[in-house]
Amino acid sequence: MKKILNWVLAATLICGASVLTACSDDDNNPTPQSDIAEKIIGKWMVDALEGQACPTNLKAVITFLSPTKAYGSLSDFYSDSWNSHASADVVIDGNIVTLTALENEHTKHITVTEIHSITDKDMTLKSDWKVYTDGKLVINEVYDNERYILINNDFEKDILGTWEGKVTSAEDEHTDGELHRWEYKADGTYVYYNKSGDEWVNNNDALAQYFVDGILLCTRWKNTADSEELREWWEIESIDNGVMKWTALRMREDGSTYTATFQMTKVK
Repeated sequence: MKKILNWVLAATLICGASVLTACSDDDNNPTPQSDIAEKIIGKWMVDALEGQACPTNLKAVITFLSPTKAYGSLSDFYSDSWNSHASADVVIDGNIVTLTALENEHTKHITVTEIHSITDKDMTLKSDWKVYTDGKLVINEVYDNERYILINNDFEKDILGTWEGKVTSAEDEHTDGELHRWEYKADGTYVYYNKSGDEWVNNNDALAQYFVDGILLCTRWKNTADSEELREWWEIESIDNGVMKWTALRMREDGSTYTATFQMTKVK
């Protein structure tokens, strides 16, 4: 499952469905092209894959600007991919949507998706994802049942500024339950502060980057130039009256899942 999410390097569609319905009826009655071209415009986020809820660290966002242009965002720890608002070309032919993008001069990503159904809330589909390096096929993965949900909020600008908070759930692998501060800047970098006595001290990380696309918040950092790169993923539940709430579906090593929550207050 971790490899398929690399498609957002090309801003190509994959991933899918929680509480999926069977696709056989949809295959016999595909959504008309005119409906797809109209309804696909907007921002979509992976909800689950092959009938299983998709953990937050594997989620991606794709935004269709028109029936011919899109962009996508993904932070993939496993492949070191870091893609914020990556552009892609779109072709719609019947209920087949093809997305193509160049990762660089050597690598091209092509995903062909067969849309089974699309509404003003979600879409279900099948995808065939291919990656070519210097014309040679290096990755090919096919997923039969996927579901995306339409995202109506975009917190990219609302997150700017300094926030103070801590984890509010009983469990989360990324946080220690203590208060911390983050200053999110418009250039995609942030400053992380630890509290020392009564003072907040800049952690001076060698790398500290983030992006928000819709409700998906992805961060990565390195304490020193030689240290291991670390990443963290959240979904922004709300930003209202100076209070920001996060949630995330985490997966334990045994495959079970839990929901982590976090709350922060805007620092004036």
